[in-house]
Amino acid sequence: MIALADLYQGFRDPKVIRSLAQQISHYASQVEGKINIMEVCGGHTHTIMKYGLNQLLPSNIEFIHGPGCPVCIMPKERIDHAATLASQPDTILVTLGDMIRVPGSKGSLAQFRAKGCDIRPIYDPLDTLTIAADNPDKTIIFFAIGFETSTPMTAVLIDQASQRGINNLLFHINHVLVPPAIDAVMSDPLVKVNAFIGPAHVSVISGAKIYRQAVETYSTPVVVSGFEPVDVMQSILMLVKQKAEQRAELENQYSRSVSENGNQTAQALIDKYLTIRPEFRWRGLGPIENSALMLKPEYAHLDAERVYANVLPQVEIDDHKACQCGDILRGLCKPKDCKVFGRGCSPDTPLGSCMVSSEGACNAYYRYNGVNL
Repeated sequence: MIALADLYQGFRDPKVIRSLAQQISHYASQVEGKINIMEVCGGHTHTIMKYGLNQLLPSNIEFIHGPGCPVCIMPKERIDHAATLASQPDTILVTLGDMIRVPGSKGSLAQFRAKGCDIRPIYDPLDTLTIAADNPDKTIIFFAIGFETSTPMTAVLIDQASQRGINNLLFHINHVLVPPAIDAVMSDPLVKVNAFIGPAHVSVISGAKIYRQAVETYSTPVVVSGFEPVDVMQSILMLVKQKAEQRAELENQYSRSVSENGNQTAQALIDKYLTIRPEFRWRGLGPIENSALMLKPEYAHLDAERVYANVLPQVEIDDHKACQCGDILRGLCKPKDCKVFGRGCSPDTPLGSCMVSSEGACNAYYRYNGVNL
């Protein structure tokens, strides 16, 4: 049995990191042109910036920061949905912690909470069951967010509520999928991505296989990577070696936790309650077909979007005009290229989602790379 320490011990060793950097430089010297690596997940971005991994690499390797995290890509109108639901009488809105500070068009959930709305940030979705049981005279709405990583938790919550006969709990589903986002990035003619670091936590659930179609469609290598510095450096080495050998394959660096087919028990529970949403608008990327999940029709009575359809706003709302989160999420510019980075926009006063989220690219640059205005 794997102990928790086995997942990270030894994966921050400076000697190992320097050795990997030397090997990367060796193979990178054999590659003509730029190696533009997109790390899809903001967890990888923070590792790269926090440990200065980008400073160890040769000049022909460039990082392009991808969609980042579920908070980063949540459009303002969906946050407005949450605020509207929280404003309903006899209602308690429950959601994961990071969502509380993300600005919508009318303010953040933290601001609505300050006005008197009952909004409760949690870290374990199953805590929602206790909140629902303790407040039988109120409607509890779970505002569900996350990539494939956290989707099973929502499925378990739905399942447990059903088994326990809890009937005052509704769900607003905002779970999104990584492969369609990769397709959206690659379909943009301005994007120069030619290699991907795939998020390991997503792959623990869905399996490494979900990236195979991207490899075959775009002839672009993908390496599923863990989040420790050695994980990331080894994944970069695997990508650069593929480029040097003119290969484009799917490889799994995080084999200590990720398998080809993933957690099939979790997948079955997700499939029981959720289905593909025809379209979902990603903040910065726009509408992407088949890129999110929704409750199946037979569970419409649990769907807050349907139950409260007559009061939820439907107008699409763009980010602040000065904010360049959209271009950053598509890899068209870096956080420091944004005119409001570190000026009007900081982790304490964010204008866009890339700064407010603890996994956002702007947040990572601000914390670990300085402002340098």
